[in-house]
Amino acid sequence: MSTTEQRVAIVTGGARGIGAATAVRLAEEGRAVAVLDLDESACKDTVEKITAAGGKALAVGCDVSDPEQVEAAVARVAEELGAPTILVNNAGVLRDNLLFKMSDSDWDTVMNVHLKGAFLMTRACQKHMVDAQFGRVVNLSSSSALGNRGQVNYSAAKAGLQGFTKTLAKELGKFGVTANSVAPGFIVTEMTASTAARVGMDFEEFQAAAATQIPVQRVGRPEDIANAIAFFTGDAAGFVSGQVMYVAGGPLN
Repeated sequence: MSTTEQRVAIVTGGARGIGAATAVRLAEEGRAVAVLDLDESACKDTVEKITAAGGKALAVGCDVSDPEQVEAAVARVAEELGAPTILVNNAGVLRDNLLFKMSDSDWDTVMNVHLKGAFLMTRACQKHMVDAQFGRVVNLSSSSALGNRGQVNYSAAKAGLQGFTKTLAKELGKFGVTANSVAPGFIVTEMTASTAARVGMDFEEFQAAAATQIPVQRVGRPEDIANAIAFFTGDAAGFVSGQVMYVAGGPLN
C-alpha cells in the first residue's frame, strides 16, 4: 500500500458472501480488518483466512441496527486495531414478499439493517476519519434499487443508500473523506440462493437463467464486488466521491 501506516477497515456483514470476500480483499491491500457480523463466532472463517495469509483481522459481534452495540463495536475496533478510517456498510437481510403480503416487521427489519445500520456505523466511524483527515465509506446498494418485484422494502432501502452516499460525500469531503456506493447485480450468495428458493427454482437453474440476461453471459461472484470496493477504499480514489457503481456485467437499462 502507498501509506506507511496500516489503515484499519471495518466490514459489516463480513462473515460470508460479499462481506467475507471484501474483508479478505482489503486485507490483501494491507489493511487491518475488523470483520463485523451479528454472530461473532460466524466471523471465524473469514478472520482465519486473513490471518493464515499473514494479515491482521478481528472478529466483532454487532447488531448494526442497535446504537449501543455499534458504539461499543467501533470503540473496540479502535482500541484493538486502531482508529477505523475505512468503512464498508455491507450488512443486509432479505424479507421478500409482494406488497400486499408484506408485514410491518418485514419492512422495519430491512430498513433497520440496511439504512439505520449504515447510518449508525458511519456516524460512529466518521469522527475517526475526520480526526485522521482521511476516510473511505462504501455503501452496498443493489441493482434492486431500480425496482424489483417482491422486494419493495429491499429496493427502497438500497435506493435510500444511494442518496445517503451522495449526502455523505457532500458533508464529509472537506475532511478528506470520500463516500461511494457499489450496486451489485446478480451475485452468487446465500441471499440469491434464498431468492431462488422463494420463487421455487433450483439454484443452479436460477443462475443459468440469470446469466442469459447478462451481457457478459455469467453471474457475478463476491470477488467481483470486492474488487470494486477495493478501488473505492484505496488512496488512489481520493477524487472519486458520491458515485454509484453498478457491478452487474453490463448496463441495466
